[in-house]
Amino acid sequence: MDQTLFFILLLTALCSVSECVQRQYHFINERKNWTEAQRYCRENYTDLATVDNMNDMNELNKSVNDRSVQYVWIGLQKTGRDKWQWSSGEPALYLNWGYKQPDGNANCAMMLNGQWGDLPCNDSRHFICNNKTHGSGQIRVTPHSDTGTLVNLIIIIVVKTSLSSFRQNHVDLVSVHSEEIQRGVMNVVKRASTAAVWLGLHNYCIMNMWLWVSGEIVCYHNWAPGNGTTRENCKLEKRKGAVQSGGNQRWISLPESHKLNFICSRY
Repeated sequence: MDQTLFFILLLTALCSVSECVQRQYHFINERKNWTEAQRYCRENYTDLATVDNMNDMNELNKSVNDRSVQYVWIGLQKTGRDKWQWSSGEPALYLNWGYKQPDGNANCAMMLNGQWGDLPCNDSRHFICNNKTHGSGQIRVTPHSDTGTLVNLIIIIVVKTSLSSFRQNHVDLVSVHSEEIQRGVMNVVKRASTAAVWLGLHNYCIMNMWLWVSGEIVCYHNWAPGNGTTRENCKLEKRKGAVQSGGNQRWISLPESHKLNFICSRY
């Protein structure tokens, strides 16, 4: 097998089995409509439940400790014809629909006996929230110094491309491994003086892969449409990843010569 292809397959396998972002599910024994449930989860946990694979699905199902409850909301919502998206904004790459579901008559997803179906979003149902953890500890993110914070984000309002000057004082450009870190980034970049802000994201052109400067694989992602999912043209200049400081604050691919504010992370 070609060595490059083998390396790509190896990295893909590592990303899928390492569970870069692990979820803890919490069954909420209260009834709310889908939007109310989403608000509750965001205020008390991370979000309405997101499911990426069968392992997540098994944990989600086990979290329902009251077997008399039939329908429970999960964080899946219809955003277009035959298109579903998680409450977190992540695309729905793993689906576990029941027989003849979704039937097209409703825009929010629930779980029934371990399989999914659609229900009207204003129905009052029990629901499942999730927290995200990275490694062995839960991540909290804040733009300010705070005792007990595991990740601090510091925006550098200096327009430059050289990284050597701040690596002496901070850890590195930020790596975004979860929704929670992304939300911290979104809060911080509001203060930026440029339309986008550098993340620690770079394109490994030979393999057409995006990696963090820390060397970690990109498992969680938040790309803007048309960015990060197609082969980059690196013939003229290398490509780096940035987050928009306005709008939906999604990630975009830019030539590395662009001069932007950037975000450091301190652990």
